[in-house]
Amino acid sequence: MKIAKKILGVKPSATLTITAKAKAMKASGEDVIVLAAGEPAHDTPDIIKDAAIKAITDGFTKYTPAAGTASLKEAICCKLKNDNGLDYDASEVVVSNGAKHSLFNVLQVIVEEGDEVIVVHPYWVSYPEMIKLAGGQPKIITTSISNGFKLRPQELKSAINENTRAIIINSPSNPAGVVYDQKELEELAKVCVENNITIISDEIYEKIIFEGKAHFSIAAVSEGAKAVTIVVNGLSKSHSMTGWRIGYMAGDKEVAKMVSTLQGQSTSNPCSISQVAAECALRGNMEEDFSRNCEGFQERRDFLMGTLSQEERIVPLKPEGAFYLFCDISKCGLDSLTFAKKLLEEKKVAVIPGGPFGDDRYIRISFASDMETIEEGVNRIKDWVGH
Repeated sequence: MKIAKKILGVKPSATLTITAKAKAMKASGEDVIVLAAGEPAHDTPDIIKDAAIKAITDGFTKYTPAAGTASLKEAICCKLKNDNGLDYDASEVVVSNGAKHSLFNVLQVIVEEGDEVIVVHPYWVSYPEMIKLAGGQPKIITTSISNGFKLRPQELKSAINENTRAIIINSPSNPAGVVYDQKELEELAKVCVENNITIISDEIYEKIIFEGKAHFSIAAVSEGAKAVTIVVNGLSKSHSMTGWRIGYMAGDKEVAKMVSTLQGQSTSNPCSISQVAAECALRGNMEEDFSRNCEGFQERRDFLMGTLSQEERIVPLKPEGAFYLFCDISKCGLDSLTFAKKLLEEKKVAVIPGGPFGDDRYIRISFASDMETIEEGVNRIKDWVGH
């Protein structure tokens, strides 16, 4: 049967592929350590689960509006106001089946054939593939580790041409944990506003940030920035709700309207039960949970940094946010995919190759797992690399 060319050109998600293989090996009885997936080890808080159970017993099991319930959209507006200093109307918000779905929808709505969307290296594996599926071309800006993998305003200016439609900014970032401060975002936003470039701000890791740093949304740096920005967020990482599949976009009312139309003709509404759970999560006072979780992630990050600093052949970049270590393996003499495959086969440790993130000299190690798993995993990695 004939397959459409646009699908044949899409690469499978390296993250999901390796994680699935590792879990299959583990299910078959092999002693596999999974340091691959971006999924917090701790469970969804009980208060959120209780709200979902009540929704089921109350019979809230039918269709909702395609863009999400009015009450959840109001809760999102309150969150954006209280946490990010952003004023949005419910008509400017669309709830989707995870932030990944929100990103996909936004790109489908704003990108036309031949449009270029700027992607900052190293990047989340799905950005380029989503852009291509929307008919656009990803334009990769290669950043330097000497600058902490941060995009500079002049680099952005140089990349813009008549075909440039948008840029995706991810702070804190996957895979390198890059966090842009307010001044850096102001400078990038100024370039975008001057050139009428849409900013897609992926803020899914905003609650996982270290050393007392603050998260700033680029949409909040000025009214001009807000006018050209589409904020994308969700509850997967912040509230450990990966399987609940709730994300959202907030931005220009016409874009939101078209995203709602697209969603109405594709998936329709997100799960009704998950929407109730998400509203509970957003309206609840979860700051203590966020703080406790961040402390746990930072402890694991610091353990990994301290342990790997003794190993000359693996050099990690210290992340300021998210829960990944992006590690330079160029001294090992292997490309990232070969490294990851051999490590999984020979030491039963799953990590993600850096090639799909835009840099084959690196691997990504997740420290979202519990400390015991991380300790065993890093010891196996050191033992394998040392031989």
